[in-house]
Formats: sequence, structure tokens, C-alpha cells
Amino acid sequence: MDRAFEDLLDEAEAAPMTGWDFSWLDGRATEQRPTWGYARLMAARLRTATAALDIQTGGGEVLAKAETFPPTMVATESWPPNIATATALLHPRGAVVVADPDEPPLPFADAAFDLVTSRHPAGIWWEEIARVLRPGGSYLAQHVGPASVFELVEYFLGPQPEARRGRRPEAEAAAAEAAGLRITDLRAERLRVEFNDIGAVVYFLRKVIWMIPGFTVDAYRDRLRELHDHIGSTGPFVAYATRTLIEAEKP
Repeated sequence: MDRAFEDLLDEAEAAPMTGWDFSWLDGRATEQRPTWGYARLMAARLRTATAALDIQTGGGEVLAKAETFPPTMVATESWPPNIATATALLHPRGAVVVADPDEPPLPFADAAFDLVTSRHPAGIWWEEIARVLRPGGSYLAQHVGPASVFELVEYFLGPQPEARRGRRPEAEAAAAEAAGLRITDLRAERLRVEFNDIGAVVYFLRKVIWMIPGFTVDAYRDRLRELHDHIGSTGPFVAYATRTLIEAEKP
């Protein structure tokens, strides 16, 4: 038995999954960041908003980076451990965290917000976003783009031609416009990701559960072993993340 391999797996399986903090990967994996600086852009919008909604806030870590919240600040989240984390982080600052299943309808009145934000939402319900925005209000978000980190996904699952066609920026923009919004900014970038050990791979796939649905170490042990050997002989496993910045206004 390769003790180093087993120790890396055990360590990654024991790592906590609560929240949306990836600091466990420090020194073990790297990812380029988009040049636009989403957290900075979001913070600037929040400073001038009167009522804002952050959809699928995770553990609230990104929202909490903003120094100033508007008088009404609401966040939604569906996963109970994240709801608890976000509540502890955001409630002391006057933000309300609402448990929501990430499915329409949003539990808010029409025209309730002048700003809606989201970072890496799993699903995007444009009609609901348009409904809860006030006229003149805007949606600012960073979405995961098409075929993001698919080098890793396809290493385990094989070619995914159908899935590669999803999340295209132009299609998302068209859907936003069909819901009555007007696109004011649309940018996309492809960003290098490196995994330095097999523990980093396991942690990532446990955390980002939609990459390989139902992922477990036992189910993919043989492929994990092969990837461990590959990293040991050739260096980090390289993949590419894709990100879309999208801003839309309700006329």
C-alpha cells in the first residue's frame, strides 16, 4: 500500500466542507483570478444601493468582504451548514439570511430590490431576478462559464460534449434579455488551475459537488491512484476554469 497516497486521501476526506472558503487548498492548488475583481465591483454597487439581495450566498464569505451594506441587505442560501455559517457571519452586520431552495419563486415581493448579486450560482432564474428588481435596478454576478475545469471532469467521466455546451455567456445574456433585462456588461475569461497533490483534487470534488455528481473516493479510487502517480511523475494536474462577469439592468 502506498501510505503517502492513502494519507492524502484520508486528509482530504476528513477536511470540513462548511462554507465557501477554499483556504484548505493553500499551497496545494492554485487558480488564476479574473481581472475584473468581482468582490470589489460588488462592494462598489452595495455602497450606493438601498435594498440588495445576494442569491446563493454560500457561507456569506464573499458578501462579507464588502465594507458597507445598504439599509436592507438580504442573502439566500439552500444548504443548511452554509445557512448557519452565513447567519453567524452576516447577522452581526444587520444582513438577513433566508433559507431558500434555490428554485423559483424567490420569497420576495415584486420590485423589492434595486440590486441583486450572485457569485457562482448553481441555477439562474432570470424571470425571478427581473421580478424582484425595481425599475432601474441591476443584477451583477460572476457566473461559472462553459466547460469549467472540464479537464478534471473528463479525466474521471470521459468526454462530456453535451455538458460542454452549457453556460455560454451569449446564451445567458440572451436569456436575461428574454426576461426583460438589458445587458450592460458581459465579459469572459479562461483561467489556469493547478492541483499539486491528489488530496487537493479530492477536496475540490467533495466541495464542488456538481462537478462529478455522487463523487466518492471509493468509487473513483483507481482513477485517483493513476492521477496521483501522474502528478508525482510529471507535476501538477492543469485544468482551466471559465468565468463570466454579467451585469444587467431592469429598464
